[in-house]
Amino acid sequence: MSIKIENSATLNLPRRTREYLDSILALIPKEHLRGIDKLRIVDVIKDPRISPQQRERLPGLYHPRQGTQPAWFEIAMSTLIPPAQPLHKRLLPRLSFKSNLAALIFSLAGQHYYLTLKHSIRKKQLDPAIKAYTEKNLRLWSAQQQNFRYRLFKPFQPTFERWARALQRKAIENRKRDPTA
Repeated sequence: MSIKIENSATLNLPRRTREYLDSILALIPKEHLRGIDKLRIVDVIKDPRISPQQRERLPGLYHPRQGTQPAWFEIAMSTLIPPAQPLHKRLLPRLSFKSNLAALIFSLAGQHYYLTLKHSIRKKQLDPAIKAYTEKNLRLWSAQQQNFRYRLFKPFQPTFERWARALQRKAIENRKRDPTA
């Protein structure tokens, strides 16, 4: 069963958004999406359980199964592509639209997977597990894209990861030395 994509947004979406969504969803294993009925694209998420300040900044929301209604995803396009701003402020979000959309869908799929299908995870372990799931799928997705930048930086990736681990260790040491900062 494939996921239905509903477009309820009034904003102009980038070309081939539907193709992007299909290719991103095709990368996620079908077992991880079992029980997801639809993916709804809206301008702003209007869930009454969320405060108005969070609604403006929330890019996506996972709606778990409730009674007979199946689980579904909701994506707010106004956070991914700001509508009424000057060109220079709209340019960067449009350039990173595909990767932001992929990260959002992987995150929502990770929430669904760990909340409904993977019962051996505790609540404290949920956020790191979803983050790891998203990063793993983003790596696979970027490798699948095979763009010039990916092929250019692929040989340097182990070095960058080593630097990131070293910086992370330094940050942890600084926090231990000065807990007030």
